Amino acid sequence: MVSRNPVTCVIFDMDGLLLNTEPFYTKVSEHIAARYGKVFDWSVKSSMIGKRAEDSARVFTQALGLPMTPAEYLVARQEMLDDLFPQAEPMPGAVRLTEHLHRHGVLQAVATSSDRRHFALKTTRHRQWFGIFDCIVIGDDPGVKRGKPAPDIFLLAAERLGTQPAQCLVFEDSPVGVEAARVAGMAVIAVPDPNLKPEVFHAADCILRSLNEFDPAAWGLPQYRE
Repeated sequence: MVSRNPVTCVIFDMDGLLLNTEPFYTKVSEHIAARYGKVFDWSVKSSMIGKRAEDSARVFTQALGLPMTPAEYLVARQEMLDDLFPQAEPMPGAVRLTEHLHRHGVLQAVATSSDRRHFALKTTRHRQWFGIFDCIVIGDDPGVKRGKPAPDIFLLAAERLGTQPAQCLVFEDSPVGVEAARVAGMAVIAVPDPNLKPEVFHAADCILRSLNEFDPAAWGLPQYRE
C-alpha cells in the first residue's frame, strides 16, 4: 500500500489500538447486563467501540432494554473500571512503532474518546511512553464538540500538530473511528479486534491484524532497521 499523499504525521486511537483496555469494558458490561438477565455480546459491543462514554452508554442501555439511564450505567461501571484501567498493557507492536517514529522525528498524536480521568488511569504505568507524543487530544477536550464518527478530534489533533489533514495517517480499531478519520480527509489504517467483521472497515485504506504488520516504508515513513 502506498499513500496517496506524503505522510508527515501519525495519529493513534488509544483503546484497543495502543492499550489493551477493551477487555475491561467487556468484562464490566457483561457483569452489569447479567444483573438484569441480559447478555452483552459483540452485536452490541461493536456499536459501542470508539465512541465517547455517553454515546456508548446510550447504545448499551437501549440495545439491551435495561431499566437504567445511560448516566446510571456509567456510575454502575465506574468502580470496577477504576480498578482495572491501571492494569492496561500495550497492544502488540504499539511501543515499537511509536518509539521508532519518535526516534526519527515523525510527529505523533493520540486522539482518544476517553475522558481526562480515564486517560490518566489507563496510562498510570505508561507515563514515560505517552510522553513521546507531540499532542494528546482526549474526548472531553473543549475543542472536541462532537465525538466519533464526527471528525472533530482528528481535525483538532492535526491543527495542534501544525499540519494538514491530507498529510496525516490515522490508526484506528473501530468502525466509527475509521469513518471519523475518513471524513477528516485523512488516510486511515484499521487494526480491528478479530471479532469484528472486516467489511465494516471498508472505508479504511488497509486492514492489519496488529501494528506489528505495519510497514512504515510503504507509507514514506522511516523504515525499521532491525
